[in-house]
Amino acid sequence: MSEQTALHALHLEAGARMVDFAGWDMPVNYGSQIEEHHAVRRDAGMFDVSHMTAVDVVGEGATDYLRHLLAGDVSTADKGQAVYGCMLNHDGGILDDLITYRISDNRYRIVVNAGTTAKDVAWMQQQIGAHDVSVAPRRDLCIIAVQGPNARERVVPLLPDALRSRAEQIKPFHCAKLDEWFIGRTGYTGEDGFEIILPARDAVSLWQGLAGLGVRPCGLGARDTLRLEAGLNLYGQDMDESTNPLISALGWTVAWEPMDRDFIGRDALLKVKEKGPEQKLVGLLLEGKGVLRSHQPVHLSDGGAGETTSGSFAPTLERSIGFARVPASDAAKTGQACEVEIRGKRVPAKIMPLRFVRQGKVLVELQEKTK
Repeated sequence: MSEQTALHALHLEAGARMVDFAGWDMPVNYGSQIEEHHAVRRDAGMFDVSHMTAVDVVGEGATDYLRHLLAGDVSTADKGQAVYGCMLNHDGGILDDLITYRISDNRYRIVVNAGTTAKDVAWMQQQIGAHDVSVAPRRDLCIIAVQGPNARERVVPLLPDALRSRAEQIKPFHCAKLDEWFIGRTGYTGEDGFEIILPARDAVSLWQGLAGLGVRPCGLGARDTLRLEAGLNLYGQDMDESTNPLISALGWTVAWEPMDRDFIGRDALLKVKEKGPEQKLVGLLLEGKGVLRSHQPVHLSDGGAGETTSGSFAPTLERSIGFARVPASDAAKTGQACEVEIRGKRVPAKIMPLRFVRQGKVLVELQEKTK
């Protein structure tokens, strides 16, 4: 039987279509997925992401431990700042992509993906060694993401009094904490907003309060099309242990300096860097009829071949877009023509940057659709 979040009953009352996702019974939509998508781009939408897990890393050795565990360097973050990056295995493969919040010198909070929680926590505990640190998954907490241009102003009045003024002043990719309430100005949609981590006992009232202020409940379907438009990888689909950050458009998250920082996977990743990655992750814009999905063959103009990793109809663009892992050749540069094999037929497409939409703004040029 799938696990349920503290908001499960509210999802059912709202008529959500529920699906199993990573062992959790989660809402995929509450009606029109496209309307949910537009609500986030134009106003405010909220997502129950309590299937993800907050993991607290605490102790005198917390910073040194995380500098070894993660490919990004948390020591460069100020107190209250967040760092996005990857946790790698010894071969440089991506165990998970995650956000690490630096709460203080000796206290961090990491948010890991639902499908990798057990694996992540076990790996993190195995790497403690001589470090003076504790690693504690907080399964007693819920996570609600409120995203959109009007998201923050809807959230602030519902926060505990002592947290409101601090929340109003949080910079992008920073956080604030008050007792068991934690709020980060982060998200997975390409829009501004908050991700709120709070006790399960408070989650229902917050969700209901947000709904009363006109924040639209949104499911996993809209979350996927939003992150795809924003050029954000999905673990298990666009990357996994068989890939590394350098072929997953995540090389920017790796902190190579200082050279003496021996993070897990560094040696293997350095070999890929020195040789040059043989593959790259690119965006795709379908120019013919059809819809991009994962695992469709991609044919480059020079004869090279790759495969889509993600794809969908993009409501903001009114086009079908996707990501593909292809050979790192001149034929894979932005603007180059290619073909995607859909149901045995080759359909014309164009290589694009991964980011199509951010902060409600379309970042790519679109030709008028052929009728």
